[in-house]
Amino acid sequence: MPEPRRVRFSVITVTYNAARHLEETIRSVAAQTYADIEYIVIDGASGDHTRQVVETYRDHIHTFISEPDKGIYDAMNKGLERATGDYLCFLNAGDTFHTPETLRQMVGSLPLGIWPDVLYGETALVDEQRHFLRMRRLSAPEHLNWKSFRQGMLVCHQAFFPRRGLAPRYDMQYRFSSDFDWCIRIMKQATSLHNTHLTLIDYLSEGTTTANRKASLVERFRIMCRYYGTLSTIGHHLWFVIRLLTKPGQ
Repeated sequence: MPEPRRVRFSVITVTYNAARHLEETIRSVAAQTYADIEYIVIDGASGDHTRQVVETYRDHIHTFISEPDKGIYDAMNKGLERATGDYLCFLNAGDTFHTPETLRQMVGSLPLGIWPDVLYGETALVDEQRHFLRMRRLSAPEHLNWKSFRQGMLVCHQAFFPRRGLAPRYDMQYRFSSDFDWCIRIMKQATSLHNTHLTLIDYLSEGTTTANRKASLVERFRIMCRYYGTLSTIGHHLWFVIRLLTKPGQ
């Protein structure tokens, strides 16, 4: 069976003092059976052995930068600036593709000759030993558009692959949920979004957003109000508003 026309995936990993998880991520990218991958690693001048891990797999990494940054979204913007592929994927240290066949299966899920603005799929949560915990609570809808995120982030950032030409810079005013805003802005421009019906990502169930969960949820609420209106957002997330008002110290 002839292979579909290739597109290039720019896979971007941002990392800071996460060498113990980074190797799993790099190995996952290196193991992909789909060949046309540009791999970019942006490190925030880590003080651990991140550089040694990168050097071990240097043949699989096209661009490596290690320098101070202003946080995770500043690092992601640096990755965006250097990406040249057709589609983008942000795979943080500790996250991996679900299988070595993931990118090939994604391309194989498309009708011949059609390249949508966004490809998306499901996410599995795993622990540090890579054991499956559960599927992500919010699952990808059959038909996705920018209004879908009125219900929350139905597609994980890592399982959201936009065309590079549609991707803006991350808004640095948000410290924990700029990815939520970024996805909405992309979907507002997109005319075709393709559900691959695949589990694409194994997501390590920890990290900055998890550690700062309340701050992240507050930012998401602000972003929803911005795009969907305050009254509508309160109506969809009344439980969250009540929690904020009744438990301000938590």
